[in-house]
Amino acid sequence: MTKKIYKFFRSLIKIILPIIFKILIRLKLNRRVINYLSEKSYNSNNKYNFNDLLKKLLGDKKIIALDVGAQGGFNSDNFFPRKYNEYFEDILIEPIKEEAEKLKKKKFIINKGLWSKKEKKKLFILDNRLGSSSMYRPDERNFDLHNIKNKDFNDYKITRTIEIECDTLSNQLSELDIEKLDYLKIDTQGAELDVLKGIGSYRPLLIKIEAHIFTMYKEVPSWHKLINFLYELNYVLIDWKGIGNHNIRVPVEADLIFIPNFDNKFGEEIIKNNKEKFISLMLIFGQLKLLQVLIKRFKIDNEELEQLEDLYFN
Repeated sequence: MTKKIYKFFRSLIKIILPIIFKILIRLKLNRRVINYLSEKSYNSNNKYNFNDLLKKLLGDKKIIALDVGAQGGFNSDNFFPRKYNEYFEDILIEPIKEEAEKLKKKKFIINKGLWSKKEKKKLFILDNRLGSSSMYRPDERNFDLHNIKNKDFNDYKITRTIEIECDTLSNQLSELDIEKLDYLKIDTQGAELDVLKGIGSYRPLLIKIEAHIFTMYKEVPSWHKLINFLYELNYVLIDWKGIGNHNIRVPVEADLIFIPNFDNKFGEEIIKNNKEKFISLMLIFGQLKLLQVLIKRFKIDNEELEQLEDLYFN
């Protein structure tokens, strides 16, 4: 009986939706509604609370995380639910001294920039929009693609330039005696590729990185070079989410999620040798369906994981 009711409602919705869509177009609300539903769909697995499962998996262990561009603190963009922050041992990179001082309660704060090699670099500060400060100068020619209005151009003016000490990711982690990195997040307004070039032998289980598809900074390396570099490191893209406003049909910027390439032995071994932390990260980031595929492929028995429903696909 229940199946018949579901079938009836699905058929009814198929009839009603085209009518609703025509109304939304007339009211100029179609994109707003679609964007709203898309956002809710993307975060649909946030309704779960995996705390008990994470405690079983991790015990007393912490997920070692490096947050490059940590202004506002770890997970300040709420990319995953804050209720899971406690499972991370976070190392924060913040090159602007006054911003780094706001994070002083944290155990690991690195008041330096990360780059492909050890050197001094200029950081262009945008005090009216501090989070958009960059190693690269803003490029007004592409502001139209980002849907930045003329009245807001002053927010993207360079207000001061500072010289900062830069080092490689690998060097800085070695100095802290960090042997393994589990989670890497890079949000550096165009400098993501150069940061990655300093990764050395570290191979995180999950990487979240901001990519500029149509950058608003001058001379930023093309985003395909960033993707190719990660693939050469044996990572694969499993998810992406557009960032900000844009006047084209693809996002001008996107957060990309990578994991080790599970289709070859090297990637498989990284995952299997760190399976508790890998599973924990996939749960935290809501990647349930792919996680179920991988534990089945790698013959990891976990009935509780197998029974989870990925609400994103509903």
